[in-house]
Amino acid sequence: MSPDTNESASASTLLSVEHLTVFHGQLCAVDDVSLRVGEGEVLAIIGANGAGKSTLLRTIAGLHRPASGTVNFRGEDITHDAAHQRVRAGISLVPEGRRLFPSLTLEENLLVGAHRAAEGPFDLARVYELFPWMKDRRRGKVFQFSGGEQQAVAIGRALVANPKVLMLDEVSLGLAPIVIETIYEVIPDIVSHGIGVLLVEQDVSQGLRVATRVHCLLEGKTSLVGTPASLSAEEIEHAYFGAELPSTAGRGEPS
Repeated sequence: MSPDTNESASASTLLSVEHLTVFHGQLCAVDDVSLRVGEGEVLAIIGANGAGKSTLLRTIAGLHRPASGTVNFRGEDITHDAAHQRVRAGISLVPEGRRLFPSLTLEENLLVGAHRAAEGPFDLARVYELFPWMKDRRRGKVFQFSGGEQQAVAIGRALVANPKVLMLDEVSLGLAPIVIETIYEVIPDIVSHGIGVLLVEQDVSQGLRVATRVHCLLEGKTSLVGTPASLSAEEIEHAYFGAELPSTAGRGEPS
């Protein structure tokens, strides 16, 4: 049994991806990748630029169609469901680049996410508790905000839909370390509600700091899976950059 399977056995599985392969034209961006995310878990997808991390998330969100493999959510096959159907089912993506509506206010951007929201713990008031600075600036246009503030709005917009699985794509990209730390501080609060988090990170240290489990991609393929505690820095470095390991420790077929 793989490390990924062992660690996920104790949590109820929300999302499972089985043997997913995705092409960009002739390029195989994701190659036979399998993974699982359970309730209250943080699965960090790490890997270098071009490893296929964002393509994987966008495929799970319904923005790319796989060549083969399946995406299952709460026991249902959603491989062929449209993106908006997946949002309504309980999958929210915070995309790389945030994709906010710059001419709208902070609160108006949040209300976009709240459209047809599921029942759950997050509403505007709860997001304002999570990010206390937002309430006083809720009528400000988001184009006037800093990159870190815009990232927080993007996360808040996803949360007010009350997802069961929250996918975060490179939320630290281009932000100052102190801003990144502030954003990452909210993740324990999010998972305390049983939400599963699928976190894509190029910054390995950030991913390891909050992850329940780690899944490394290299050129679209799974190169390493396990828990932060079970994986050595050497194993992660070899899996990240593609060098040969002196042994097979830490490797395994993902669930």
